[in-house]
Amino acid sequence: MISVFLKEMKLNTKNLLIWSLTVGGLGLACILLYQSMQGDMKEMADAFSNMGAFSDAFGMSTLSIATLKGYFATEVGTVHGLGSGMFAAIIAIGIISKEEEGHTGEFLFSLPVSRTKVLAAKGLCISVMLLVFTLICGILYAIGFVMLSEEIPTGEFVTFMLRQLLMNAEIAGICFAISSLSGKNRMGTGLGLAMIFYVYDLIGRVVPDMKDYLYLGPYSYANASEIFSGEKVSVSAVIIALIITVSGVIFAFVRYNKRDLAS
Repeated sequence: MISVFLKEMKLNTKNLLIWSLTVGGLGLACILLYQSMQGDMKEMADAFSNMGAFSDAFGMSTLSIATLKGYFATEVGTVHGLGSGMFAAIIAIGIISKEEEGHTGEFLFSLPVSRTKVLAAKGLCISVMLLVFTLICGILYAIGFVMLSEEIPTGEFVTFMLRQLLMNAEIAGICFAISSLSGKNRMGTGLGLAMIFYVYDLIGRVVPDMKDYLYLGPYSYANASEIFSGEKVSVSAVIIALIITVSGVIFAFVRYNKRDLAS
């Protein structure tokens, strides 16, 4: 099991570094841009806060982008949320199915290791990658605050990163289950799901009739503007996220152990 885990980590290290440095680097660049635009932020904040549904969707009606805290929540929060969701989907959607598609399963499952242990190693690999991704991005964002000599809102910042980690775990859990269904590459499906979840949350914050159902989506409890404005998290959303994540993993184990693998 350990050898499978180390092999998966080695194979995915490049993707991990590319995605974490890209998403974290974009977030850092956005933070550093704040200084050059700070003089015009007051007028921009007043304009954006009065744009109705657009302001509600991106949290500009509750937070002022004239402050770095509000700017981070509305701008960097969006970049990180979308980027991290796509990363979680990509690493999980193909981590099981690639063995059949690349015909490496013929060798892997001829070894004295059970399918359960193989899936456990792959699941552990996903968990570690999501954790490292979150840490790298968090460090880069913190560097941005330090470079601008701004105080980091530690409580909200840590809460945001942890809820984003849970959100990514939920998306990964769903994609992990999908990856166990067939031996074909479903990367398009994974990216599509991440985008659908994001758009669902975005539309739900604009359309009044959908707001009561936001808790069904993974982005509902990880919304940066709500976290940084001090709104309480929906307990139902977190419980559903945990149930979906665990259910996705269990489904993957049960389904994959019963499947006839393609040669």
